[in-house]
Amino acid sequence: MIHLNYAHTWACMSETSASDARSIFEYRVYFKSLSQSLSVRNVLSFFLVYFNLCTLSSTCCEVNLPGIIYLLRIQGGANAGHTIYNNEGQKFALHLVPSGILNEKAVCVVGNGVVIHLPGFFKEIDNLEAKGVNCTGRLLVSDRAHLLFNLHQEVDGLREVELAGQLIGTTKRGIGPCYASKAIRNGIRVGDLRHMDTFREKLDVLYRDAAARFKDFEYSAALVDAEMEKYYKYAERLEPYIVDTVDYVNNAYAEGKRILIEGGQATMLDIDFGTYPFVTSSNPSVGGICTGLGIAPNRLGDIVGVAKAYTSRVGSGPYPTELFGDEGEELRKAGFEWGTTTGRPRRCGWLDIVALNFACTINGFTAINLTKLDVLSGLAEVKLGVAYRTSSGESLRSFPSDLSILEQVEVSCLILKLLFSFGVYFVYHVYFLTFYILNFNLYQVVS
Repeated sequence: MIHLNYAHTWACMSETSASDARSIFEYRVYFKSLSQSLSVRNVLSFFLVYFNLCTLSSTCCEVNLPGIIYLLRIQGGANAGHTIYNNEGQKFALHLVPSGILNEKAVCVVGNGVVIHLPGFFKEIDNLEAKGVNCTGRLLVSDRAHLLFNLHQEVDGLREVELAGQLIGTTKRGIGPCYASKAIRNGIRVGDLRHMDTFREKLDVLYRDAAARFKDFEYSAALVDAEMEKYYKYAERLEPYIVDTVDYVNNAYAEGKRILIEGGQATMLDIDFGTYPFVTSSNPSVGGICTGLGIAPNRLGDIVGVAKAYTSRVGSGPYPTELFGDEGEELRKAGFEWGTTTGRPRRCGWLDIVALNFACTINGFTAINLTKLDVLSGLAEVKLGVAYRTSSGESLRSFPSDLSILEQVEVSCLILKLLFSFGVYFVYHVYFLTFYILNFNLYQVVS
């Protein structure tokens, strides 16, 4: 049986462990029962929908099946962070290494769709091994993945300065500039580390391009030489990790191995379908599996979307159900909504059914796993954004691509109130799960 899973290994626990203890038990029961119902070679994929970037995407899910599990990262780079606690309470902050590395039965693969900053990658490995996590033979990197250099990070910062009052709100980790190098076909791939005789020439092209574009970017032959000295050492160290992952993963599939997929960000940050330009630089939606790993689409089976019971995001961009002031701060504190990568406070708001419906359409979800319900337990009432209307009163059929429209929409909300005094936690769980998962049709939002 094979599982293509957007969640993480059973041994891991999110930074929100204190508030999510009860929910995690539910997730384990849910995934265990779900795994038992899947047919052989069925591929199961999990996606984090809307603006839920980091925290709950690293919540543990216990599949509870014997043998080796293959955990694969499909896209993004060190702009996505997963804060995880193991059973001993040790804290791990991972950005490039798949979080399944904490499960000693797992083999972790960084796919071709990922952009890799080698200094950061090796730092993660060193930190893991210092805490007793063995990565030898359990961590593989695609020879087709693109390398992210320090110059990409510098360009990212220069670009944000250039935008002035219209900041995208990137992590300044160089992700966008690296994907830009890939798109204009002067990027450098992991496999190029095996050809150091031509590596300097390719690196020099990247430096020259950056210097030609940004007047404040410093370029000299000496700087390129200094970077080359580092990459001679990086090439030697990375060599044991490099694999043709397309062949490796498809062989694992053919042999009937269980496969779990890990991504970063969320559907509404997808470069094609998100709130462009306030998006990431890759495809964290379902299509990213095929392009980021080389897995054929006809091998995907059930697709389960993972959504918080509220919404959150970092960075700029329109956010129709956002909460401000004390309400937003209360939700942020209850859900521990601070980014793992940057430490920035996440913007928080009510669950947006319109955006969730859009994510369902894009990804073809066959089920939704609603998380962090207990974060709402202390609230007397909870709102759900169920429809968008323009300033003229027109109902919108779908999530708009035009941000000028999105910025001005009026959100029609459904209000859920406390029904019984003996337990907000119980009432909200029952109300949400029964009404909005069983009865509310996400594919036909009624205004």
